[in-house]
Amino acid sequence: MINSVIFDMDGLLVDSEPLWGLAIHEVFDTVGVSLTPELTSRTTGLRTREVVEYWHDHFKWDGKSTEQVTSEIIESVTSKILHRGEAMEGLSYILEFFKDRGFNIGLASSSNMSIISSVLDYLQIRPYFKAIISAEFEPYGKPHPAVYLSAARELGVSPLHCIAFEDSVTGMTAAKAARMKVVVVPEHHNRNDKRYALADVQLKSLLDFNDHELGKLR
Repeated sequence: MINSVIFDMDGLLVDSEPLWGLAIHEVFDTVGVSLTPELTSRTTGLRTREVVEYWHDHFKWDGKSTEQVTSEIIESVTSKILHRGEAMEGLSYILEFFKDRGFNIGLASSSNMSIISSVLDYLQIRPYFKAIISAEFEPYGKPHPAVYLSAARELGVSPLHCIAFEDSVTGMTAAKAARMKVVVVPEHHNRNDKRYALADVQLKSLLDFNDHELGKLR
């Protein structure tokens, strides 16, 4: 029986994707790399280190190590979220929805734990979560299911009893590989991506999830 829910964070609970984009552009500019929005979208959902390594392999810059660039991006995006970050539409609603129904609630994010902690405290939602897992500490990041499997393990439940909420194809793929039911809430400009057909439910907003949708998943 489905009794647990696991959320992605960036772009789903907090409107941080534009801030990630700004941070990445600013830091990559310091090594002479200019990324278009189309290029940036290639690495959505990956861990920060993987994003940096991906583009280093592509552009072969000199002057800064991948470790330094990764650290600067994490520092920049954390600062931007704490100064300009906003909760996604329906954040309080969806957390209360599952709390009221006695669900175990977890979080499985590609972000570094330092960013996760900053966001949870900034939005004042940490108490909702019984498991908080960062792919930073997993052998593989999304689309590998490791971070979702670890979240289910921390919650003490089978992945088969979990619903995962995601906003990216990469995250959706990870959750499906973990054998979870998946609800996707894609960014507006990505809603027509045919790959989202793999999800069990696709919504325009967290506010659109209700007992009817839950019943279909159960």
